[in-house]
Amino acid sequence: MAEQKAPESAAAPAAAPSSSGGKPILFIALAIINMLVVAGVGAMIYLNKKKQAAKPTIDQVIQGEAAEQKQEQENPEFIGNLVPLDTFLVNLAGSRGQKLVKVDMELEVSNDSVEKEIEAIKPKIRDIIIIILSSKTYAEVATEDGKNALRNEIRDKVNLFLTKGRIKRVYFTEFIYN
Repeated sequence: MAEQKAPESAAAPAAAPSSSGGKPILFIALAIINMLVVAGVGAMIYLNKKKQAAKPTIDQVIQGEAAEQKQEQENPEFIGNLVPLDTFLVNLAGSRGQKLVKVDMELEVSNDSVEKEIEAIKPKIRDIIIIILSSKTYAEVATEDGKNALRNEIRDKVNLFLTKGRIKRVYFTEFIYN
């Protein structure tokens, strides 16, 4: 019996170093995995910062618009591309169908891509202009100040729909009311 116990006792010390030898391997593997995760997170943060740097900030957008307005003020006679709209025939507000307004207009745009965008969303633009025109009374559109306010309102509302540029001015080529 002593002989059988001797091999077991000899095997036990040999097993102990192998199990302790496995712990350093596990520790090294976990350290490598940890370094890979940290490197991955660092790379993601770097790429995200790089993307954010490429996007214009709100201050840059405001500065760009201010520069564009300054350029318009320096050369107010310059007329960019004009996009004609179909004729609008609308009842004026508060007239019970007795007062009509017929308006032809053209939109001055800042670039060619806006011209294409306007053509693509023309029904939406016509709809908002019809709503604006039909909300006005005869007294509001009969004066020069009223027409200028109407121009500005149309420009501002339509610019809300545009993404590739903007409308600089609205020109009435025909404005008739009865």
